Amino acid sequence: MIKKLVEYAELAIKTGVNVQKDQIVSINAPMHALEFVRELTKIAYERGAREVVYNWSDDQLTLMRFKKASEKAFEEFPKWNADRLNDLADKGACFLNVISPDPELLKDVDAKRVANWSKVRSQAIKSYYEKVLSDKNAWSIVALPCEAWATKVFPELSIEEAMDELMKMILDMCRVDGNAISNWDQHNKNLAEKVNVLNEKKFTAFHYKSEGTDLMVGMSKKQIWKAGASITTAGIEFNPNLPTEEVFSLPNKNKVDGILASKLPLNYNGNIIDNFTLTFEKGKVVEFTAEKGYEVLEALLNTDEGARYLGEIALVQVDSPISNTNTLFYNTLFDENASCHFAFGAAYKSCIEGAENMSEEELEIEGVNDSLVHVDFMVGSEDLSIDGITEDRAITPIFRNGNWVI
Repeated sequence: MIKKLVEYAELAIKTGVNVQKDQIVSINAPMHALEFVRELTKIAYERGAREVVYNWSDDQLTLMRFKKASEKAFEEFPKWNADRLNDLADKGACFLNVISPDPELLKDVDAKRVANWSKVRSQAIKSYYEKVLSDKNAWSIVALPCEAWATKVFPELSIEEAMDELMKMILDMCRVDGNAISNWDQHNKNLAEKVNVLNEKKFTAFHYKSEGTDLMVGMSKKQIWKAGASITTAGIEFNPNLPTEEVFSLPNKNKVDGILASKLPLNYNGNIIDNFTLTFEKGKVVEFTAEKGYEVLEALLNTDEGARYLGEIALVQVDSPISNTNTLFYNTLFDENASCHFAFGAAYKSCIEGAENMSEEELEIEGVNDSLVHVDFMVGSEDLSIDGITEDRAITPIFRNGNWVI
């Protein structure tokens, strides 16, 4: 296992953020990941990093703050903290996030308090956030298990067994088998085959049909589909998500109509939202239901105007490595890669041709959504059919029974 963890760290540094010589590396991690972060740091410096800097967190300290701090603590995000992120981004740093979340950490905390803090934080770091969404800086996310997460996924196992099993699955899903980096080179090539087809076709719309879902999603003529590896504006290849199985773009925010049903629980800010439906008119969520987490979903959708519009469309077949584990991970990094999904909120501007030279008004014309949030939610299932529709109304089957047919 230790050998594989070293390989996992190498994958994160060399393929995830692809550290360059004399580059600053920013690592965001929980304190219990210290040993793994030490290995990341060692590899980063061996790679030629100028400096590695850290932002540490702890779930119990976070929970204590949300339960006991005064309201004033949630009214303003520290300027020094925002300035730090913006300064690192301006200096060309890459950002590696090591996540290890308790899926229900904040379940007993007032949802409005959590939502307000999320909004305040997003407003303060909007400049940094936009750089990341525009691929101006390389970034990546990798995961490590923690006890609360592991026992949520495997409640029938002891803590030690659950931790070992979740770590093993993470490594398997990230293709860490002694040849991780070459495995990812091939995986990126395989995903690129689907990307090339979709970029050639330039469908004007996609029609989704499954139990509870009948949705039409319009697209911009300048759409760009992406998958796996991304490329920064400076030409550096990186992999934002380890693992990933998705092929994604952005919808036209104003051309989404119909009903959409979730297929997997959504973990948002330590709260579970489950079995929810969304009704769209001209791109906007005008009605919604949820069997669990209704208030959390309501707070999310009320973050700002853009939170009620879609910013991402992503295709993932049900016959894929993560889906085939038949495991619900209660974590978006994994669950979104087991299922077709959309995202509320901000779009990846790099998914529009020429976006780097467009004004805000021009981006709006192309239907590029802007928001303080970007939250993925899963809609794929074994009965999902997706048709691509061309400008002349010709229909091309894209998915049948939840899998690719192109």
